[in-house]
Amino acid sequence: MSNYQCRNQKLSQWVQETASLCKPESIYWCDGSKQEYDRLMAQMVASGMALPLKKRPNCFHFRSDPSDVARVEDRTYISYPDQADAGPTNNWFAPDELKATMAGLYQGCMRGRTMYVIPFSMGPVGSKLSKIGVEITDSPYVVCNMHIMTRVGDGVLDLLDQGAEFIPCLHSIGAPLEPGQKDGSWPCAPIEKKYISHFPEENLIWSYGSGYGGNALLGKKCLALRIASAVARREGWMAEHMLILRLTNPEGRQFHITGAFPSACGKTNLAMLLPTIPGWKCECVGDDIAWMRIGPDGRLYAINPEAGFFGVAPGTSYASNPMAMDSIKENSIFTNCAITDEGDVWWELMDGPPPAHAVDWKGRDWTPASTEVAAHANARFTAPASQCPIICPDWEKPEGVPIDIFIFGGRRASVVPLVTEAYGWDHGVFMGATAASETTAANIGAVGNLRRDPFAMLPFCGYHMGDYFQHWFNMGDRLGNKAPRVFYVNWFRKTAEGKWLWPGFGDNSRVLKWMCERVEGKVGGAETPIGLLPLSQDLDMQGLNLPAENLAELLKVDTEAWRAELPDIAKHFQKFGDRLPARLQRQLEELSKRLG
Repeated sequence: MSNYQCRNQKLSQWVQETASLCKPESIYWCDGSKQEYDRLMAQMVASGMALPLKKRPNCFHFRSDPSDVARVEDRTYISYPDQADAGPTNNWFAPDELKATMAGLYQGCMRGRTMYVIPFSMGPVGSKLSKIGVEITDSPYVVCNMHIMTRVGDGVLDLLDQGAEFIPCLHSIGAPLEPGQKDGSWPCAPIEKKYISHFPEENLIWSYGSGYGGNALLGKKCLALRIASAVARREGWMAEHMLILRLTNPEGRQFHITGAFPSACGKTNLAMLLPTIPGWKCECVGDDIAWMRIGPDGRLYAINPEAGFFGVAPGTSYASNPMAMDSIKENSIFTNCAITDEGDVWWELMDGPPPAHAVDWKGRDWTPASTEVAAHANARFTAPASQCPIICPDWEKPEGVPIDIFIFGGRRASVVPLVTEAYGWDHGVFMGATAASETTAANIGAVGNLRRDPFAMLPFCGYHMGDYFQHWFNMGDRLGNKAPRVFYVNWFRKTAEGKWLWPGFGDNSRVLKWMCERVEGKVGGAETPIGLLPLSQDLDMQGLNLPAENLAELLKVDTEAWRAELPDIAKHFQKFGDRLPARLQRQLEELSKRLG
């Protein structure tokens, strides 16, 4: 589509200005076709950047540079003219200064490369809940991933030609090629030159220096959360870091559930749940992001703005998430995994014994005796959501699905019970605002430290988080008695000896069943200082051989331990200064009173 004539003047002008700045060898307009994908992938195979996988049809593996393996939070900026608007949880940079620095880096940064223009839709093309973005990039790896993760192509160009608004997303790997210079297998800029910058007042994203994941696939965290959260606040909707699933009971009633969990808390596993209780069915609408608007009937409706899964590979197995494993059998991209001698990918905790020999993510020989892991801890798969065996038939419904239940959660070995229902919307916002997890090896920081991650949005909220909490209260006021019910879960309770108290995985459906029956008014809840807990007879334990003392411990509220939490919550709230909503402070005071 290099001969495409753009009829959207604003877009055409931006592309021309970017080309003048970045000086690419050529400009290519992406059409989103299979032929385009296959051609770009063949080019990357020929250059040695991509490796076809013999064992998986139309699947390819990439190895990134060891300096470019994950989102770089300390190089990610939220840029408002007034630093206060970015808030205490974001890195801030003055817009003029940041743009001047990056414009210097962009000067000639695409020399010797093709500049790809990717028109894409977040959400079903043409839906009132969707947004259009245009990403300019010099990375064919990014183009192929965006093919899977978003909706690229003619339908989006048609809307742009009719004058549709778009969010400009500029990306470069920051590795210009001099004449005759051989390209690297993963070109990128050094860490000190990486910038992932957001200008929420202009709906603008600039990214430089990294070719990996959320730093480069700008539809994902950059647009769908950081920019979208700011747009959603202005326009009166919600952009959340949440899975969406449909649960259908034996009578055929559908419940739609969204859930926000920090990393390493089983979010993707829950999105693709296989219930262990007879007659209940789960279908996946989305595993990572939910955009929600109030519908004509006053209820909250959600879409998954993405078209694919960009999942962490290590730990994914048929034991932990069979539906994810079935989703990546073909037409998928793998990054920083190990490669077996048979020509397949492998990572830690995959099913079966490890291979006797493999090539690790750095391209070195690996055996089970090696001291380093075979796959990088943040190795990824990119797969079309349509390939998930339990994808919901309505996952692309333009009007979205009506939400009945919000779930928050975290990884806590003690203190927090298996499940708690909020007393009301304000109490539910308090639960989300105080969500916390004990850090694991996958998180930054010492293992076992308590890290508060409000609404699992800490790295993704595009404005001051105190204002974000207030936006939740405003949405609740508008929803009134049609607001979803709010619950908090903790699948990770342990005994004093460090053994799991709850089996988790498919058995989490038992907890979801109680939530659905609470919505229907079929079961009760015991009032406690921290919220409503299930009566033990109301949790469906059929077929589960769980010792009675385990269940008692899972549903216990230790008031002493909860009192000890209060100072940490108070300290957490102090961060937000005078922008902390008084309603949140009131919830803390009420919890303190209930605890006595």
